[in-house]
Amino acid sequence: MIPTEDQSALQEAARKFSREVLLPGYQQRERDDAWDRELGREMGRLGLMGTDLPEELGGLGQDSITTGIISEELAYGDFNVSALPVNVSLNAAILMRHAPRDVIEECVPQMISGDKIMAICLTEPRGGSDAANLQLKARRKGDDFVLNGEKTSITFAYDADLFLVFVRTGAPEDGAKGVSAFFIPEGTKGITRTKFDDVGSRIIGRGSLFFEDVVVPARYMLGDEGRGFTQVMQGFDYSRALIALQCCGAAQASLDEAWAYSKEREAFGRPIGQFQGVSFPLAEGESNIAAIRQLSYHTLALREAGLEHTKEAAMCKWMGPKTAFDVIHQCLLTLGHYGWTHETPHQQRMRDVMGLEIGDGTAGVMKQIIARQKIGRAAIQY
Repeated sequence: MIPTEDQSALQEAARKFSREVLLPGYQQRERDDAWDRELGREMGRLGLMGTDLPEELGGLGQDSITTGIISEELAYGDFNVSALPVNVSLNAAILMRHAPRDVIEECVPQMISGDKIMAICLTEPRGGSDAANLQLKARRKGDDFVLNGEKTSITFAYDADLFLVFVRTGAPEDGAKGVSAFFIPEGTKGITRTKFDDVGSRIIGRGSLFFEDVVVPARYMLGDEGRGFTQVMQGFDYSRALIALQCCGAAQASLDEAWAYSKEREAFGRPIGQFQGVSFPLAEGESNIAAIRQLSYHTLALREAGLEHTKEAAMCKWMGPKTAFDVIHQCLLTLGHYGWTHETPHQQRMRDVMGLEIGDGTAGVMKQIIARQKIGRAAIQY
């Protein structure tokens, strides 16, 4: 993938911000254990969020490939901070397809500027990979719906201002066909939240949300009633490619640091990079990350061309986090006992990317999607 002149300019701006602002504070932000709103606003001022969204809403009107370039560059400096632009592109695209015009005009610019954060609420305590098995119930009450139940493992749960919530409006036996999606605006009463003590990616505030008699106007339903799951979930093919590029950015940072170390560290009278046992694993890492990167941009190119890309997106999602984890692990080992400390960032990057081996679709689910694309319903086993 060769960037255009415009893409190169945005890439350079993202790279400068990532290396000069994000990278130096990457580990400290985890110790602070809190989302930095001002960083989000700074990315908004620099045009690093919503690059693929219309100019009249505050975006740059660029394509999804440009968003991928920026996501990768930002993840080089801070994997967790790079989650916000991905979140904005995914959620704003969903709102623009399904939300009332006044919601779009009010909320999307605030998301692009970094002033508001929106959380997608799908997972429940008894339904992770079985995402259509939802228990959070919405019942009709005049022109409103009343929501009761719980969502868990929600990214930005602790800090979100706005919510996109999948709920059951039909009977349990309806499965995905009985699921609808709602936009819930800021300040809606009846929502409480908790924050998890996670292994990695602590600053994105993953947690649970509790809905107690939450009243949502019927006009805030996204998509058709009972079809929200199938209609809204189509947007996740986009975020899966972006997630893989985030993982590439984090892994590339560790690779660059490991290569630099291999030139400086000496053993047996010469730099350790001259030993194949050191350089070959890093060369393999470079090759594997380059392959994931190209697959991800290919997936985004298919999206831009209006072509089917569900299978490719699923490949990106299961291969990206796993490959990045393995590569970062090798970089940690390259540093020997220096790598086995909290002073170097490899351990944190490894923990951070590992979370996306679980979140947003496990490897098993992604492989099931690929199999279903190849052989249809025969891939489903009961």
